[in-house]
Amino acid sequence: MSETNPAAAEVAAPHRYTAAMAAEIEARWQDFWDAEGTYEAPNPKGDLAGDPERVAKPKKFIMDMFPYPSGAGLHVGHPLGYIATDVFARFQRMTGHNVLHTLGFDAFGLPAEQYAVQTGTHPRVSTEANIENMRSQLRRLGLGHDRRRSFATIDPDYYKWTQWIFLQIFNSWYDEEAGKARPISELVAQFESGERPVPGHTRAWGELSEAERADVLGGFRLAYASDAPVNWCPGLGTVLANEEVTADGRSERGNYPVFKAKLRQWNMRITAYADRLLEDLDELDWPEAIKLQQRNWIGRSEGARVDFPIDGEHVTIFTTRQDTLFGATYMVLAPEHPLVEKFTPAAWPEGTREAWTAGHATPGEAVAAYRAQAASKSDVERQAEAKDKTGVFTGAYATNPVTGEKIPVFIADYVLMGYGTGAIMAVPAHDSRDFAFARAFELPMRCVVEPTDGRGTDPSTWDDAFVSYDAKIVNSTGDEVSLDGLGVVEAKARITEWLESRGIGEGTVNYRLRDWLFSRQRYWGEPFPIVYDEDGVAHALPESMLPLELPEVEDYSPRTFDPDDADTQPETPLSRNEEWVNVTLDLGDGRGPRKFRRETNTMPNWAGSCWYELRYLDPHNGDRLVDPEVERYWMGPGEGRPHGGVDLYVGGAEHAVLHLLYARFWSKVLYDLGHISSAEPFHKLFNQGMIQAYVYRDSRGIAVPAAEVEERDGAYYHRGEKVSRLLGKMGKSLKNAVTPDEICAEYGADTLRLYEMAMGPLDVSRPWDTRAVVGQFRLLQRLWRNVVDETTGEVTVVDAEPDEETLRALHKAIDGVRGDLEGMRFNTAIAKITELNNHLTKSGNPVPRSVAEPLVLLIAPLAPHIAEELWRKLGHTDSVVHQDFPVADPAYVVDETVTCVVQVKGKVKARLEVSPSISEEELEKVALADDKVVAALDGAGIRKVIVRAPKLVNIVPA
Repeated sequence: MSETNPAAAEVAAPHRYTAAMAAEIEARWQDFWDAEGTYEAPNPKGDLAGDPERVAKPKKFIMDMFPYPSGAGLHVGHPLGYIATDVFARFQRMTGHNVLHTLGFDAFGLPAEQYAVQTGTHPRVSTEANIENMRSQLRRLGLGHDRRRSFATIDPDYYKWTQWIFLQIFNSWYDEEAGKARPISELVAQFESGERPVPGHTRAWGELSEAERADVLGGFRLAYASDAPVNWCPGLGTVLANEEVTADGRSERGNYPVFKAKLRQWNMRITAYADRLLEDLDELDWPEAIKLQQRNWIGRSEGARVDFPIDGEHVTIFTTRQDTLFGATYMVLAPEHPLVEKFTPAAWPEGTREAWTAGHATPGEAVAAYRAQAASKSDVERQAEAKDKTGVFTGAYATNPVTGEKIPVFIADYVLMGYGTGAIMAVPAHDSRDFAFARAFELPMRCVVEPTDGRGTDPSTWDDAFVSYDAKIVNSTGDEVSLDGLGVVEAKARITEWLESRGIGEGTVNYRLRDWLFSRQRYWGEPFPIVYDEDGVAHALPESMLPLELPEVEDYSPRTFDPDDADTQPETPLSRNEEWVNVTLDLGDGRGPRKFRRETNTMPNWAGSCWYELRYLDPHNGDRLVDPEVERYWMGPGEGRPHGGVDLYVGGAEHAVLHLLYARFWSKVLYDLGHISSAEPFHKLFNQGMIQAYVYRDSRGIAVPAAEVEERDGAYYHRGEKVSRLLGKMGKSLKNAVTPDEICAEYGADTLRLYEMAMGPLDVSRPWDTRAVVGQFRLLQRLWRNVVDETTGEVTVVDAEPDEETLRALHKAIDGVRGDLEGMRFNTAIAKITELNNHLTKSGNPVPRSVAEPLVLLIAPLAPHIAEELWRKLGHTDSVVHQDFPVADPAYVVDETVTCVVQVKGKVKARLEVSPSISEEELEKVALADDKVVAALDGAGIRKVIVRAPKLVNIVPA
């Protein structure tokens, strides 16, 4: 039959496995699975309760990261992780597990809103249409999802509980002594009884006004509103979290300038959980690279707070190198530091160096100009190791508390208000950034850590700072304390003790992690279940008023501004809906109906994905977040999983410090409050690589359609013009996207599944090559031919016993594929199946049933449609999905003999066929008795015999 003429082949072989046959088989089995509820995973109780025998099996909860339903639909890069989790889930079902695997949609957020602004289509309309399109594309891939459990974050029944969780967080505080969150009512009780003093007040709790009490509680609540520095993006008309701002100080979405501004915003006190977020990482089965990113983002550092006197008051700094306090020759404050204006004098002090003033006539002018310049940079940009340090003298001097010296106080953008106290002591001899700043501003340096590289102790001769944590302290003796001769650790302990004894400092721990900015000035997000009374006090809506549904508005867009205009303020779409904003409500607090104003910000798009794993468990529960028994069954702690969580979570590494950190925080709060048994959302995390594609660009740098590019003599041309080629992302904008629909139409979904899994290790990025897809198509065609006659359509398997060689090939494949699927090494599993299939093809004999059936079961997780079809043709009436995965017979897995090479003086003198299990002693005896070895030794004595059973013996003659 001709492989190159498909039409002729189909006439000659009407039952050949073709793309048309694949399409028919796949559609039929997808309908069957849906009708039969094949992938429905029973809960132990509730509306999704099912077969007790299935429930009694060990469980596996397997999850993909939420997809966002884009209007562009899927390209072949998107399903990589979805296919992988589907293969793994199918394998787990076949190895005796009750498997929960489903998929929902993360559907709030900026893309849908921007589309609505551009087209006038309501975001819900476009988003739901996108969801339906994506569901159709995913279904075509044969993904075994429990569709009863699917939802979108925009469903009011879903975001009712997102709002409910927000209120749990709002109504909680973190008790440091208990090390957990507790209801805010318990804190109020402590204030009322006098057990806990009321911070900032000399009056009793009962004497405070409602507004004063609200302010006090706002300092404790885990969700709180405050006036805080935020990343304001006029071009988008919204504020952004630090993580949404690029290193260039621009918005991640849209690439607009981002400025620092002070606005009243909602925040989540994630910093209260910094230590637990760090400590619990140790028990998670996550890639070390992701753990490291989270540790770095949290940024725990031990050090000391030290008070530096200024004008009768003081500025507190945080340092991790308190041992170098004697080397502090100037101070730097963040430009936003609230004390800058207070300490800035009207005129420059006598003797102020010109380099310190930036050319301004007064300190006030210099500070104002520099603050405006710093506001245009993001925190990431400000922390970058730029060669040119910028800053300006405030005109004020502080006192070094250990030397008594007056040191100048600068502001500079490399110091952040959000880290430590927003102020640092500068030790230029032993900090590279301080060294560069001191050189630029002609500031003194003092060596207080003895260099170990021979450079001497005069910093004026150095090219860079000397930084060491393993050297002696020098030049550090004052009237009351001396550190000279001590190591770093001892010096830190001594100076901290001295600072604490004088009441001018204390040992402390600091974190890089900031509280999570939780407000967005957008329309398409969850409304906050918060209202404000006429005094501006925030009140939580009672649970009976949830969900607070997003109202209809005529204009979805926030007010945007000139992207470069920093002097602007947000105006939200919801604020324009007066009827919705201004309401009269009875909150059930005994005070009757009152007038309130609703919160007009919305939650960020991260809110819905912070807890969606819990909704999969009990998706129709309208009475509680999740039934406790159901949650414990699927996610509760167990052996090797002390914090519980999802058994396997697969997604991209780009969410390391956003979604993953936020979700962990929400889980811990819900755990502390007794709502769930799992303190961690995801026990095992696997980051899949990316499917890449070549991007072709013309002389203008504009991407041209990859499908229209021709290769000639190693060069690439588009419509006659030479174009460049570079491997990169796949996407519509790069004109190199290939849709799964195209591949399914040409080869079938099973071929696409096999190709994506066979391209390489799952965690490695790999280039897409449409021409290579045919290789997996041919594997399926050969598999089909090994079971079905292409001419008659009859099954060709026989009931004969397989020969020894075939038995060994079969059981080696079973053993290898089982291990590979368990370890998510899908590419090597496919290689082993291919090897077995080729062995059967080459034998030329009909395939024994006892080999054909396990072969079909081996490929079933990877290519489920053809496996179902062949399983049915082999005479079975039940689905292949829940069959037992084959088990290898150990007797056939191990080779009967292996070849052992015997060397004398490093040269091969004999080859022996020995048992794989032969001992080293026995192998040595056999080798020394071999005639060829005896001849090679020719009577010489033996100095040494090196044995590496069962494959090598090396004899060294005397």
